[in-house]
Formats: sequence, structure tokens, C-alpha cells
Amino acid sequence: MSGSEKEKDPAAMKEEGNTLFKAGNMQGAVCCYTKALKLTDSRAEKAVLHRNRSACYLKLEEFSKAESDASKALDADPGDVKARFRRAQAFQKLCRLDQAFLDAQRCAQLEPKNKAFQDLLRHIGAQIQQKSVQLNSTDSRVQQMFSLLLDASATDSDRQKAAQNLVVLSREDAGAEQIFRNDGVKLVQRLLQSKQEDVVLSALRTLVGMCTGHQSRTMAIVNELGMEHLCAVMGSGASTVSLAACHLLQVMFEALTEGMNREIRGKDEAILPEPSKELRSMLRHLLEMMPASNVSGAGRDSALNLLVKQVPRKSLKNPDNSLTLWVIDQGLKKILEVAGTVPELSGGLPLTDNSHMSCSVLLSKLYDDLKSDNERDNFNKLCEEYVQQHFSRSSLDSKLQAIQTVSVLLQGPSDVGNRALEMSGLMDAVISLCASEDVIHQQVAVEAVIHAAGKAKRASFITANGVALLKDLYKRSENDRIRVRALVGLCKLGSAGGTDFSMKQFAEGSTLKLAKQCRKWLCNESLPPTSRRWSVEGLAYLSFDADVKEDFVEDKKALVAMFELAKSEDKTVLFAVGSTLVNCTNSYDVEKPDPQMLELAKYAKQHVPEDHPKDAASYVEKRLVKLLEAGAVSALVCMVKQESPALTEACRECIARVFLALVERQEDRGTVVAHGGGKALIPLASENTDLGKIKAAQALAKITITSNPEIAFPGERIYEMVRPLVSLLTLECTLLQNFEALMALTNLAGISERLRQKIIKEKAVPKIEGYMFEEHELVRAAATECMCNLVLSTEVQKLFVATGNDRLKLLVLYCGEEDERLRKAAAGTLAMLTAEQPELCPRIPATTTHWLEIIQALLLCEISDLRHRGVVIVHNMMLADKSLAETLMESETLEILSVLAKGGEGKPEPVSKAAQNCLDKAVEYSIIMSREGEEERRGTEP
Repeated sequence: MSGSEKEKDPAAMKEEGNTLFKAGNMQGAVCCYTKALKLTDSRAEKAVLHRNRSACYLKLEEFSKAESDASKALDADPGDVKARFRRAQAFQKLCRLDQAFLDAQRCAQLEPKNKAFQDLLRHIGAQIQQKSVQLNSTDSRVQQMFSLLLDASATDSDRQKAAQNLVVLSREDAGAEQIFRNDGVKLVQRLLQSKQEDVVLSALRTLVGMCTGHQSRTMAIVNELGMEHLCAVMGSGASTVSLAACHLLQVMFEALTEGMNREIRGKDEAILPEPSKELRSMLRHLLEMMPASNVSGAGRDSALNLLVKQVPRKSLKNPDNSLTLWVIDQGLKKILEVAGTVPELSGGLPLTDNSHMSCSVLLSKLYDDLKSDNERDNFNKLCEEYVQQHFSRSSLDSKLQAIQTVSVLLQGPSDVGNRALEMSGLMDAVISLCASEDVIHQQVAVEAVIHAAGKAKRASFITANGVALLKDLYKRSENDRIRVRALVGLCKLGSAGGTDFSMKQFAEGSTLKLAKQCRKWLCNESLPPTSRRWSVEGLAYLSFDADVKEDFVEDKKALVAMFELAKSEDKTVLFAVGSTLVNCTNSYDVEKPDPQMLELAKYAKQHVPEDHPKDAASYVEKRLVKLLEAGAVSALVCMVKQESPALTEACRECIARVFLALVERQEDRGTVVAHGGGKALIPLASENTDLGKIKAAQALAKITITSNPEIAFPGERIYEMVRPLVSLLTLECTLLQNFEALMALTNLAGISERLRQKIIKEKAVPKIEGYMFEEHELVRAAATECMCNLVLSTEVQKLFVATGNDRLKLLVLYCGEEDERLRKAAAGTLAMLTAEQPELCPRIPATTTHWLEIIQALLLCEISDLRHRGVVIVHNMMLADKSLAETLMESETLEILSVLAKGGEGKPEPVSKAAQNCLDKAVEYSIIMSREGEEERRGTEP
């Protein structure tokens, strides 16, 4: 049957699925069974296919799907004992023990002598008993703690201890359920009203334990406590309490949204109401916190952070952006209230240094989540109306609020900010306010100029009119807060040429003077952190210039000051620090122009970019050493840990780029790991821009190649490494990235079976096989080395055992290649396979007519490792099949083995031992005589 005919025949697809299942290819089997299900209308056939696919899902650890398929098989045939057994296994893994017990009990009744059924029934029974004991002991502990917390005569220390124990108990599922059933929510509500911060924190953490991963409990808690109460706690003055409340709301959001996305089965779960009502209620209360004057700055930041995380779509593949549209409709103007707040003015909302940046990030994410021009036009219209409404008022405070709003928009959705900036009279007001005698007015105006300078539509206007103004402010102002901002504006305008040495905006030496002043302010601890942060902004722009980079890395005091600022509470500095480090390490992408196009450009007298001499590799390497000595890694690690909207994906990409540059030299990788760089790279490889993920994954690969992965990534962290490394095995990545990923996976695959299983589960094996055909010899050899370690797993061995493929042939042919590294890898893989799967040995002669020559070439090779692998392959073949042994002994192989068995100088002992084992096997088969037998035969001859 041809391939196209087979794909139309359900029986043929089922058979192919069975073959793939036996070979260990579960994903392939699932595909075949799924195709067969679409092709057949027979109820009986569908039941069998669902049962088979359920077995695949159990192997793949997709237990919900396994349960679903087994249930469908039982719907068609309730007497199908195999389907019921599989459903019992799936229920057990899903911790639905009562249902698992009923299914296992029915299986044991249908087939009382089946040992597997009896074992499963016993195991589930033991689990249920253990859970019952646990629940009873938990119940008494909960009652004790409740009594102590409600006892007015108990000491404060005893009550605090009881509250902390309640937190520990809530982290266990049984404990959380008992607290909930014993009216624990009302008790926790009373604890939230305590004057003691420790007790309030314990109450919030208890609620976190109760809500984590449990939709129905979360919905009940939200309704009983009320969002108004929770938001009031989050908006309180204490930052630790505010953060704990923010974490609780984050957990509640996750529990509700995961509940909506999960496939619901079973009568108990099916009656749950839709949680979207609670979600909207939570979001509405967060939006109402925006303009509320009684909310603390930290509380407002927490609300902004939650909106950033919960509202925009996680993936643009999801077509539903209704939540974003609802938030824009209900709360955009409330968010703009925060954006336009100038805290120093009377009546201003309490803000932190991070509030405006968080606002910019939220506005940017909302705008990016819009799908159509109509939606974007509506967003623009609402923003313009808000700015116009405030700017048109006669009050100067209102005009400042309008200008501040535009500044925040320019840092977020810049297209919207640009349109608002073009509003009649607004830019003139900004320029005139720069000359104001009021420091606050000047500060707002100068910041607006700085943010406008980076936007293409306004940059030429600012360059023409703003440089003189900013220079005047920088020279004449007596206030350092204004001077540092004016300096940043000049820095921004002075960096317009980027890294192009021939396109400098200012006179020779001016850039270095600006940078020197930035470093001076950065090191001045008497200045407020916000002013010092602006000096880092200035360096972020100026450090495109290689002379500035060189001076900066030589100034260890300035470097340390910047790194300390990166670890501080001011999160708005993160991107500026990241950008400065990207520039200093030259880790930005540089497109090398085509040499022919360069010649054409010169001929046409067009501008040709020039590299600065100090951007050469030798200079960059020295800069990297200086940054490491100054503590760059610990600063980057702290930046990654920040829970703030300011840690945007663009910021994460910068950090990933710098890490990749820092691990470029092999001798520096230990330093990076020792300061926590390895741990920090793992989240960067999963939460980042697409390019940032690749950069972080490549840095992980470099560390894994040269370090012991078990030391660099201890405990469970080593398993988190696999996915980022597998993500580099794509055509979008460079061959170097492919090569480094393969090398790293080779190291991991050699450590343990659990790691090999993780690599298999991430669907890496087909990708690695693909790279075994790569033209580049290093990549091809690295892929074969990786396969050599993976064949230690039975699941991979079965792929070679399965018929109808050329996997074995490829290995045999690679054993005859000239490339030593490839031959070693292929011969090692073949040696292991023939030892573990003897049935492969008789199939070797069918792979190629040159098989004997290839094996003899291995035996005769000057490289001892290859000789040893060759002898092991021959020995495995002889053990597996007598006729194969005869074929080998009838050839020159016998003579070669005889020479190798004698050993001697230059012949390692393992090779001679293995060769002797081959000869001993030949004697055992009576193919050849032993040495004693040969001498005896000669002695009897006349």
C-alpha cells in the first residue's frame, strides 16, 4: 500500500500507530491514532483507538488526556477492562483516588487473577488510607491553632507562632481544605484587621496557600472577603504588607484563569460557575485604586504591576483581546491620572520613583495588544482628549499634568505620545517652562524634552531648538536635579550617530566631557537616587562612543556605584544599566555590510559607517574583565530578580546579551556561575523577547559545555536547562548556536536517565537526528556524539530497532568517514547499540556492501579509542549471531584480531583483552581452534 493510500485507511493508520508505540515513539503513535479516528465512523473501532491513544498519553505523562480518551472508550464499551485500567492509572496520577479505586476494583472483579490489577488496587487503597490519616491529624492541628488565635488571653508570641503554623499548614492541600471547611476565611478576615504586621502577613500567606491552584476555593474567598477589603490591604502604607497582598491577588488571578482554561470533567467540577465575573470585579477594583488618594505609592505600584501581568494577552495567537478593550473602556483615563501626576504639586497622588515607569509599561502593553486600526484610533482619541482637557485649562498645574502625561506616553506607546506632542501649543509650552524659575516646572518640562528627543518625528525640532536651551540650562542652573536632566538631554542628542564613528553630533571631546560629568554625579551619594539614575541614562546614550566606554570601565568607583544603583529600590534604572552594559560589552547586533555594496557606496559618495578602533575585539575583551572585577554579575542577578513592570522584555534582552558576552571567554564562566549567573539565566531563557531567549539559551549552553552541569545547576535546576537548549536546535538559529546546544545536551545526556528522559520528552531526538545529516562536519559530529549518549536510554534504542528506517545504516557509514570525531561518536553509538540490542547485529551486513571493510578499518586504525570501539562491535556481533561470527572469521578480521590480541608496545590492554574475547568466542563456536588445540593437531601429524 502506498503512503497516500495508507493515510486514507484507518486500519493501516492504526497498525502504524501500534508499530510506533512498540518502538517507543509515543508522539508518532498519537498522530497515527488521531488520523485513524478522523477516518473511521465505526463506534467499536473508535473505542479501540481511544484506548490505544490513552496508553500513549499515559507514557507521555499527559494524564488528563489519558483519562479523557479512556472514558470515551468506556462510553462505547463499558466492559473494556484495558480502557478501565488505563483510566484508573490516569485518575491515580491526577490524585482523584476515589474514582481510581472504583475503576481498579472493577478491573480486579472482571479479572481476579490479573496481578497488575491487584497491585494497582492495593497501591491506591494504601494511598487513600494515608490521606485519611493525614486529614484526621490535620483537622486536630487546625482546631488547635484556631483556638489559640481566638483566645484573648493568649500571649502575642503564642498567637504569632500559631499564625505562622497556619501558613505552613495552608501549603499542604489537606491543610488548606481543612482551614477552609472550618470557617477559616472568617478567622483570616479577623487576622487581617490586626495591628501587628507579622499577623497580617501570616493571614495573607495563609490565603495564598488556600488559593494556589484551586479555582473553587479562590472564588469563594474572593466573594467572602471582598475585593474592596483586599485592595485596601494592598493600598496600605506598609510596603511588605502591600507586596504580600499583591502576591495573593496574583495567585488568585492565576487560580481563576487556569480554572477557565482547564478541561473540566466529572460531575463535582462541572457545576462550578464561570469565574469571569470575579475576574472583572478584581480588575475593576484595581482600576479604582489608580486615582484614589488614600492608596499608598507602593499599593498603586502593586495594582499597576497586577494589571500589566493579567490584562494583555500572553500570546498574540490567542484572538481574544476583550479584557484589554474592557480595561481601556473602563479605566484608561484612571491610568492616565497616575501618568499625569506630579507628586510634588499640591493635591498630587502618592507615587514612588517607579510609578511613572510602571504606568508607561502598562499603557504600552495595552496599546500593543490592540488588533485593529479602529481600536488603536480609539486609544489615541481617549489619550488626546485627556491631554487636551488638562492642557486647555488656565491652571498651570493642569498644563503640567498634561505635559507629564505626554512624557509617560512617550516612554510607553510612543506613537500615541508623538500625536499628543503635536497638539497645538504644547511643545511651545514645554520650551517656555524650561526657563521657569520653579524647579518642579523646569523638571517636568526638561524630562518632556528628553523623552521627545528620542522620537523621530520631533528629534529634528529638538536638535534645532533644544540643544542651545539644554546647554544653557546645564551651564546656568544652580540646581543639580535640573542640570543632570539637561545633561541627559544633551547626551541623547549627542548619541544620534550610534556606534558610527564618523557620525558624531558634537565637537571632538564634548562627548567625553559629558560622560565625565555623568560619572561624577553617579558617584555623588549626596544626590537623590532619581538624579543619580538620570546620570546612568546619560551614560546609556553616550556609551555608544568607544572612548566613553574605555573611560567608564577604567573608573571602578563609577562602575560600582552603577551596580549598587541597579540593586536599589529604584527599578526605573534597570533599562539604563542594561543598555549601558550592552554598549560597553559590544553585545548589540551589528550588521556587516556587503563588501561590494560598500564599494558602490564609496563610488556614489554616500555615507559609509565606520567602526571605532577601540571597538576592536582586544579592547572589548579587556572591558569584559574590568566589568567582572567590578561586580557586574551580582548586579545582573539582582536585576533579574526584580518583580517590577520596569523589568520589561527589552530590559531582559539587554541582560541576556550582557550575560552572553560575559561567558564568551571560557576562563570567565566559573566566575559567572559562582556569582549566581547560571541560576539567573534560566528565567531569562523563558521570559524574554524571542532574540533574548536565544541569547540566554546560548549563554547557558556555553556554561554547560565547559562546567560540570551538576555543580553549575544543582538540584532540580539542571532539568530546567533542557528546554532552552533544545530551543536552539532550529533553522532560525546560527550553526554556532546549534553546535553549542548539541554539545551542552551531550553533557546532560551523559549524566542520568532522568535527564535523558527529559531531553526525549522535549522532542529533541528528531532534531538531533536531523543535525546528524548537517553538511558542517563539527555540527554533524556533535549531533552524533549527543546521540551516542542518548542511546543509553531504551526508548532511543527502540528507534534503531524499529524497521523501515536508515538509522543503523547511517551509523555504519559514519564509522567509515575520515573525520576522527565523527567516527569515534558513530563507533561508540554502534558499540553500545549492538551490546544493548543484539538483534541489530545481523542487520549490519544489509546496511552497506562495504560493512566489513569499514569494521576492519576501525580495527586497523592507529587511534586506540577507535580500535577499541571496533573490537567491541566485532565481539557484540559474534555474541549475537554464530553465522555472523563465521563470516567475520573467514575474512581478514581473524588475522587482525590475532595481532591485536598479542598486545605489546603501543597496544593498550583493553584492546588486546577485547580481541582475545573475540577469538575465545570463535573457539567456543568451533570456528577456529585454540592455540593448544592447534599445537596438539600439529603434534599428531606424521
